[in-house]
Amino acid sequence: MPYLIRCLESVEAQTIGADRIEIIAVDDGSTDGTGEYLEEFAARSPVPTRVIRQKNSGGPSGPRNVGIGLARGRYVFFLDADDYFGDEALERMVDMADRAGTDVVLGKVVGVNRGAPQSMWTRTQERVDVHRSKVIYTLSAQKLFRRELLLRTGLRFDEELKTGEDALFTMEAYLRGAGVSVISDYTCYHLVGREDGNHATRRGSYVLRFEAVAAMAALIHRLEPPGPKRDLLMVRPFTVGLLQQFAPGILKQPESERKHRMELAAPIMEAYWTDGVARRIKVGERLRLVCVAHGRLDLLADVLRFLQAKEVPELVASEDGGRLFLAYPHFRDPDAGLRDEDYEVTVPDWHGTRRVERPKRVPRPAPKPSTTRRVVRRVRRDLRRWRARLGAG
Repeated sequence: MPYLIRCLESVEAQTIGADRIEIIAVDDGSTDGTGEYLEEFAARSPVPTRVIRQKNSGGPSGPRNVGIGLARGRYVFFLDADDYFGDEALERMVDMADRAGTDVVLGKVVGVNRGAPQSMWTRTQERVDVHRSKVIYTLSAQKLFRRELLLRTGLRFDEELKTGEDALFTMEAYLRGAGVSVISDYTCYHLVGREDGNHATRRGSYVLRFEAVAAMAALIHRLEPPGPKRDLLMVRPFTVGLLQQFAPGILKQPESERKHRMELAAPIMEAYWTDGVARRIKVGERLRLVCVAHGRLDLLADVLRFLQAKEVPELVASEDGGRLFLAYPHFRDPDAGLRDEDYEVTVPDWHGTRRVERPKRVPRPAPKPSTTRRVVRRVRRDLRRWRARLGAG
């Protein structure tokens, strides 16, 4: 409360019609009158509403799993009490899922007094390539899921995971479902920033973040066979998750915490960090992760100070011009133990304000055959012609 009032009003306003909606409202031990308001709403709303009141579970996973178990519709949508729908949201998302036959539909999200993901809303698509599209960078639970997928796979939110549980759930739905659709031409969901700043996603210690990254990497490793597709997906937990734990702010933390973070990262790096993943990440981000993989806090600190000072690394080309490197700290420093490959531009990157593309290798012309090889070829050709004439005679 009072965000819940706007939230429920947006459900009643849905153009899909009250007869096609069911609300399952799980009051997870609230103490601000939410439960009483929900029961009052259920008594008067044209939208069939079922209210479940339970002791506080400590997170969103339990209440969401309760809702999944009680749902009866063809689709499920997880609407947070702080947020609200665009009027046509459910109608458009259901139409898209029915038309495309996909199991997950992403409706455009905009932030209200807060940021929201943007890169995946470039255009509306009935079916996207999960591995190469930007949808893996929006893994919140606020999406339309086909309930048959949840029943078939037994997919539920991990109640042991205290943060990142929605990302784990959504990624598994992406990978085990029958496709993902994106609606970009209509704002389906308004993600509201609370005035008190009391968002569940901002709670918890850094230890919980490492647990979430490890769970995501393990899921991708389990569901996606080795190869380029797995590498593309694995970029997500490393760049949205682990990288944030080694941002410049870590320089202000006590040495004991910096070492602890390195210890927490070590098993993740050992199990899942590969050259295939590294080459799909920009140099400045990759280099930080490489330092973590080597357990070198000293090298990491130098790189972070360089970034904090907004210095621009020198752009260095290989002798043949076929490779470009961004010379961040310790480039070709024999004492650091880092490779040239760790500094190589392998994806579009930035050199100050200039965009740097990976150079295209120019194929070398085939060598001209030697005189001896030319003679041998001519003799063989003459022999074929001679045999052909004998056969004709």
